[in-house]
Amino acid sequence: MFANSKLIKSIGVAALCCISTIAIATPNIQHWQSASGAKVLFVEDHDIPMLDVAVTVQAGSSFDAADKSGVAGLTHQLLDSGADGLSEDEISRGMADIGAQFGGGFDQDRSSISLRTLSSAAERDKALDIMARVLQHPVFPEAVLAREKVRLISALKEAETKPESIAEKAFQKAVFGTHPYALLGSGEADSVEKITVQDLSDFYREHYQAAHAVVAIMGDASRAQAEAIAQQLTAQLPSSSAPAALPKVVMKIAASEQRIPHPASQSHILIGAPGMARNDPDFFPLYVGNYTLGGGGFASRLMNEVREKKGLAYSVYSYFMPLKQPGAFQIGLQTKKEQADEALQLARNTLADFIAKGPTEKELLAAKQNIIGGFPLRIDSNRKILDYLSVIGFYDLPLTYLDDFTRNIDRVTVAQIRDAFARHIDPQAMATVIVGAPEGTAK
Repeated sequence: MFANSKLIKSIGVAALCCISTIAIATPNIQHWQSASGAKVLFVEDHDIPMLDVAVTVQAGSSFDAADKSGVAGLTHQLLDSGADGLSEDEISRGMADIGAQFGGGFDQDRSSISLRTLSSAAERDKALDIMARVLQHPVFPEAVLAREKVRLISALKEAETKPESIAEKAFQKAVFGTHPYALLGSGEADSVEKITVQDLSDFYREHYQAAHAVVAIMGDASRAQAEAIAQQLTAQLPSSSAPAALPKVVMKIAASEQRIPHPASQSHILIGAPGMARNDPDFFPLYVGNYTLGGGGFASRLMNEVREKKGLAYSVYSYFMPLKQPGAFQIGLQTKKEQADEALQLARNTLADFIAKGPTEKELLAAKQNIIGGFPLRIDSNRKILDYLSVIGFYDLPLTYLDDFTRNIDRVTVAQIRDAFARHIDPQAMATVIVGAPEGTAK
């Protein structure tokens, strides 16, 4: 599927218009609103006797209060610690007995709980009954909260000694300032200590609401069964007013540099600024452009300049973290302390050059080939499709998002990438954090 270098040279720029002519089978997404008010996305697939279900709500770490950070994360973590007459052990044993599994996700925007179960009636019905109780009637036992607080506080104190954790915490605060996106999902040790069962119950009632829930269903079920499942899982979720809107992310930040001493042998360097939201019109130019800049592994500019040419780091990367509001654009690397300033300057220069000129036509072609060629692997399992359904529903993306993905990648031009990066990233207005700074330069 990939063109060789000789062919690239022969077809030149014209190839950019016709990289992929292979039709990729994408799932047929059905969509409706349940009687409870939840948004539902469903893909029917009877190839294997499995059912995957996920429920996502607006209950990420950005909805924490600054003095009680960690409430959102503990609420999510303790959902299955006891519910509607079932103890933590009974929930765990009940799922194990039928071979079902709970999963979930948590970030600044979202909290989700997912289920994977056999689709045969006995196993499916028991698993869904447990999930419905966990989602709609959690009890947050005092003893379990006390136990988990001890574990979490211990982990947070240990993280305070690790350079990568120190760097990430300082970086988030430098990029987002007082915006809730700067809050740690795990909370701070002193804030976690103050969290009570009442805090979890209050957060649950305010944020786990049917009207703002997204139900994703993938697998061996009919449309009628999917409708019943969505209603079963959300009918008794809390019903209240919408959560307070978050403040806007400040896109233009002042340039800053923090040099934090640490006894580690290497310097941990992070550079970045607010980047893009999930529904940003520039999503695809930024996505494709970042593949060339630092998201494409050994094919990226940063890797070539910092590692291959200079040997200043084993790995260097860049990425965008798109959220409801613009999440962070980040460049990261580790290097020997004595090389930190040289590596930092080279990374900055590489970024500035990329923003000024964009990728070459050859780099763009290679990026498109790799992204489009790898797309089938993004949707090659029920679990991966389920994750896409949750993202599409939560961020109000088009139902044709997967159908259009490769075409949207193929349409991106060098000019679009250059213009998008120029609008979103100012290399003179970025936050820099160096943990394990060169000796004598700590600030």
